[in-house]
Amino acid sequence: MANRERGMSTAEYAVGTIAACAFAALLFKVVSSPEVQEMLTSLIDRALKTTGK
Repeated sequence: MANRERGMSTAEYAVGTIAACAFAALLFKVVSSPEVQEMLTSLIDRALKTTGK
């Protein structure tokens, strides 16, 4: 029974790793989209203008 539990935890780690990689890929796709890049650039420009009075 100990071997079966070890296999289950290994399978759970594999599923967790795949899920984390899929989430990272999705996040990269969203952040690298032109709309999001424009929004982030605008936000940074506004932040620099307000602090550099």
